Amino acid sequence: MLYRVTTDTEREALTSRGCHAESWERLLVSEDFRAEQLRNVRFEGDVTIGSNTRIIDSTISNYVIGSNCVVDDVLRMECRHSTTFGEGTRVAAVNENGGRAILIFRELSSQVAYLMTMMRNRTAMVERLQSLVMERVEKHKASMGRIGDNSSVVGARFIREVAIEESCTIEGTSHLENGTVGQGSYVGIDVRARDFIIDNNARVDGASSIERCFVGENSVVSNGFTAVDTLMFANCHFENGEAASVFAGPFTVSHHKSSLLIAGIFSFFNAGSGTNQSNHLFKSGAVHQAVHQRGTKFGSSAYVMSPAIEGPYTVVLGRHTRHHDTQDMPFSYLIEEGGESLLMPALALKSYGTIRDIEKWKSRDKRTLKRDNICFEEFNPFILGKMLRGIDTLTRFQEEDPEAKSYNYNRTTIRASMVTRGIKLYNSAIAASIGSLLEGGDYRSGRYDGTEWIDLAGQYLPLGIVEQIMERIATSQISLQQVQAEFDRLMLEYRDMAAAYAYGLLSQLTGSQPDDGEVEAIIASSHNILNHMREATEADRQRDTGLDMMVGYGYDYREEAEQVADFRNTR
Repeated sequence: MLYRVTTDTEREALTSRGCHAESWERLLVSEDFRAEQLRNVRFEGDVTIGSNTRIIDSTISNYVIGSNCVVDDVLRMECRHSTTFGEGTRVAAVNENGGRAILIFRELSSQVAYLMTMMRNRTAMVERLQSLVMERVEKHKASMGRIGDNSSVVGARFIREVAIEESCTIEGTSHLENGTVGQGSYVGIDVRARDFIIDNNARVDGASSIERCFVGENSVVSNGFTAVDTLMFANCHFENGEAASVFAGPFTVSHHKSSLLIAGIFSFFNAGSGTNQSNHLFKSGAVHQAVHQRGTKFGSSAYVMSPAIEGPYTVVLGRHTRHHDTQDMPFSYLIEEGGESLLMPALALKSYGTIRDIEKWKSRDKRTLKRDNICFEEFNPFILGKMLRGIDTLTRFQEEDPEAKSYNYNRTTIRASMVTRGIKLYNSAIAASIGSLLEGGDYRSGRYDGTEWIDLAGQYLPLGIVEQIMERIATSQISLQQVQAEFDRLMLEYRDMAAAYAYGLLSQLTGSQPDDGEVEAIIASSHNILNHMREATEADRQRDTGLDMMVGYGYDYREEAEQVADFRNTR
């Protein structure tokens, strides 16, 4: 678009409409500019205004404002110095003392963030990534703030060194400083944000406060939530409570006022009311961390003292202070009983809530950009490997002490009856997983390097392949864009790689390579096993929707038929 200085006639008209400029020569407007677009505006420094943009009752300093924008009642919007708009901000996620701190940038994905944050055993790789980020930051420095086309900034107080991209709405915001608001995002009433990046189509609203934070695509931060040194990736939802030094992988959710998430990594996580963690043992400081792997849920008032780790899809109830490690016991219940941590391995495999969670995440995915790669599959090599290790541990317990009433496992207690049940449930899930993975891809053409798989903040990948990527980064053979492109390419190969993993595992278990007919038979058998598993989860659902749960419905009526009608029409 071509810009020009205002004419003498336009300046007279603007002055009559209450406008003032430190220097009219530093105000550039579009070719089709009309003085009627402005009223009661003070311009300081350099300002550029696009086509059909309206500015009223505001002070603007050193900003480029796009076309079809509205800026109304902004106390002060300014760019006072050369800035990076939040890029390069140091975010001390997971470790509150900064041991895992990373530098955020506009195109940060959960996968790249995971490498920088959680792979500190690969020092050269982390240092190289940080260096690449700083190179990018230096290239993107600017001395002019900007507002993208079709954006609206209304009723804001202070906006300083902020880049607002296309189609954004800033409404009633209190204070924004040193940040980027991604395309299509909304920042609302009384929000305070400093040193931040908000990705596309996110929403920060309701007097929330964020400082040194990355807010991912389609995430929501609302209702007075406060966050500091926190990474929140795609489809997260935070209300009322607070977060400090958190790596919130995709679909991390916390809704309740009394909930505190601190110094940990979360993914597909749901925090019950009063959820709390401690990372400070009053000895060496706030240096401890917790890992709550994919699908973990905390019940009301659940508490975990760091360091601790739970396996995928674990339900945590009560208080746990003994630093448990249950990462190889997925689909478990971890409950407090008499001050002890009681583990019930595999029990969540019978819960309809587990199946509902897995199904709802995919249906609630609102991403369009899809910078964060997310695998939604219930059966996958990452959890399959954990179940195999879990069943080995449970079987060893029985073999070594068959008369025991209970067993100690990584600072938890497993009752003998739970060991027997866990083995049975894991066996079924392992068989269902192998069949599902074989059916889901080309098991003969997929890449498989024989190593275990990891969950890279939403994306399942073989550790060996991730190691190769990290080595290329460490030896300066790959750029930031190429790192992301590699993860994107691997996402397309996931099903074939997973099928190849299942085939390799099956070959190890049977001692030979099954032919296509044997594979088809295994797939058919897995369907039967899965149907049997679903019968158990359906029975669990029926219990939750049965008439025993009708208490409090239709209570104005004595007739059971009326109570049932109210219950059915509500539930």
